[in-house]
Formats: sequence, C-alpha cells, structure tokens
Amino acid sequence: MQDGLIGYERHDALAVLTLNRPEKLNAINAAMIDGLHRTLDAAEADDGVRVVVLTGAGRAFSSGFDLDMETGGEGRPDPLAVRRALENDFRVIMRFWDCPKVTIAAVHRYCLGSAMELAVACDLTIAADDCVFGAPEVRFGSGIVAMLLPWLIGPKRAKQLLLTGEDRLPAAEALQMGLVSQVVAPDRLMDAAFELGGRIAANDRLAVSLTKQAINRSLDVAGMRQALLQALELDVIIETTETAESREFNAILKRDGAKAAIAWRSAQTGQRTSGKTT
Repeated sequence: MQDGLIGYERHDALAVLTLNRPEKLNAINAAMIDGLHRTLDAAEADDGVRVVVLTGAGRAFSSGFDLDMETGGEGRPDPLAVRRALENDFRVIMRFWDCPKVTIAAVHRYCLGSAMELAVACDLTIAADDCVFGAPEVRFGSGIVAMLLPWLIGPKRAKQLLLTGEDRLPAAEALQMGLVSQVVAPDRLMDAAFELGGRIAANDRLAVSLTKQAINRSLDVAGMRQALLQALELDVIIETTETAESREFNAILKRDGAKAAIAWRSAQTGQRTSGKTT
C-alpha cells in the first residue's frame, strides 16, 4: 500500500509507515497528515498488525511540520485557520500516543520541531547516532503543539530544550535525557526497529495493549491530557498574536531569510547569534 506522501508496508506483524517527501526533508504538510490518519486507520483495523513503525525516507526523518497557514486580512494568519491547523497537528501527534498498537519511531539525521513531538509520542523511539533533535519554535515566534516533553523528560530538561530553541541536540544527549529509548548506528536503524518490534509482537496481544493503556492512563490521571490541551490553547495565542517584534522579525524573515531575522533579534538583546538555523 502506498498513500503518496506516506508509505505503508507490512513486515509480518509490523506495519511500517514512511514519511515520503524527501526533497523537503520530510517536512510534514496537511496532505501528509491526512495520509498518516489513513495509514493509521489501516494499521489499527488490521488484526495481523501488532506494532506500528514510523520512519522517514531519504536523508532525514523530518525537519518538522510545515507552518504555511491560510491568511486573513493584511496577510496575517487567519485565527480560525491557525486553530484548525494546530488542532489537526495535535490530533495526528496524539494518535501515535493513543494508538491501540505499540508505536515505534525510527529516526535519523534530523528530528526537529513538531516532528520531534511526533517521534516522542510514539511508545519507543530509536535514533541513529547521526540524528540531531531540536525544538527551534521560540526562535521563530512559534509555540509547541503537543507539550509532551515535561512529562517525559522532566520540566528542567524540557525548559532548557524548549526555551533556548535548541536545534542541534545529539542523539547521545537525547538518550541521556530520556528523549529516546535506544541509539544505534545509522545502518542498523531499521534492523533495530524490526528486532524491537518483533520482540513486542511475540508477546501476548492483550497484555501488551492493556499494559500500554495502564502506563498512559497513569499520566492522564496525573493531569497530562488536560495540561496538553491547555498548552495547545497557549500555542494558538502565540501563533495569532502580533507584536512589534514579531512584525519586524517576520518582515526580515520574508525579505532576507532566517539567518538575518535571527541575527536581528539577537542584536536587539545584545546577544551574539550562533548562526544555526533549521
């Protein structure tokens, strides 16, 4: 089965979903989100599938979610369109968390922005040792769609990653933080995912499913789901509120590119820019 921008293959009891927009480093757009929903529907409906593996074609797992949104008057983002887009992003990320089958992300080279949220929403995340992680949203005046990190790696580490806009976190550090489950050589990535998925698939189906539910429900009881929804509301505010700083930043971004815009903002605060952009 091939869903255009999302590949779907069966490997015994494993369904492999592949982000398939390599010319854009698998930046996830609305059509890919629709494809992920359809392929997840297929995997969940197939009794022969016990584990879902998510990976990316080409040079990277994903550079993030596309931020293109409908605009309203004066070229500004339309608030209703922004809300719809963010809610759709949130839903597809959380489908991997809520999936009745075990989900495994196999990531390489770049795993950034909301694509990182998608990877960590999976039950297990295997990273190639060449993979870099990051959440550069605050550098561009954007917010976090699914605020999972404080629940998974703790508030201090989440704040360090999210408030700095770090976009070059090495896989080894991501493992140390608890952001990923395992780090392997790049040429071992899919073999490792299949081996891990096979071990899980060999266990009792009901026991595995209900154990996943028990772990996830323990976080929901602690308030995670409500906190995620509240964080999503704040993200809507971030994306729809215009300030003098954001107007100037976006004008420079559109005219001169990301490096120039980031350098401009750094100059306003007396900070040197690292020159790193995603």
